[in-house]
Amino acid sequence: MTAPEPGQDEAVLQPPEADAADPRPAPGELTEAQLEALLFVAEKPLTRREIAAVAGVDRATVDERLGDLEVSLADRGIRLVTAGDRVELATAPAAGRIVARYVGADAVRISPAALETLAIVAYRQPVTRAVIERVRGVDSDYTLRALLHRRLIVELGRSDAPGRPIMYGTGFEFLERFGLLSTDELPPLDLDIATRLVDGDAASLAGSGA
Repeated sequence: MTAPEPGQDEAVLQPPEADAADPRPAPGELTEAQLEALLFVAEKPLTRREIAAVAGVDRATVDERLGDLEVSLADRGIRLVTAGDRVELATAPAAGRIVARYVGADAVRISPAALETLAIVAYRQPVTRAVIERVRGVDSDYTLRALLHRRLIVELGRSDAPGRPIMYGTGFEFLERFGLLSTDELPPLDLDIATRLVDGDAASLAGSGA
């Protein structure tokens, strides 16, 4: 067997070209597909800061990809839901009935007192218990605890007021329950009701009991 001429098999032994196209995104990039997968596996809503840290990109890139994903999901069964700085994936409102039928989940009824409290939280968040009770004119401790248990409202931190009371706001369960993608989609209030919420007219809103 004769030895190959010098250089005869060099092309075979050469590694692939260094500039060959690589379909995988480089570190520090965030594609729309990556973002969707990340939100899909997340066990809780993610903040834009958390997404940026995981992907190694800046906030502007995160915001841009979130916008792209929101547009892509507009006509599908999954929606991008935002609450302040937090985002997560949720089923589209139009698919809620069939999903509930599959999982056997019946809608939990909300009492008038809980609905009234929830409305105050939704439109005045972040809001403290004292403000809620001043608007309603009744003790709201039990109602707040019930809404927290159902995750319709969440604790947002503590106020700088004396005693540092807890501040409440709506959670993702609230958005899903009422078919909203963000609190920006809350319907506008009647001027009279809006004035009562701002002024804390207890007498005009109380009456349903705690």
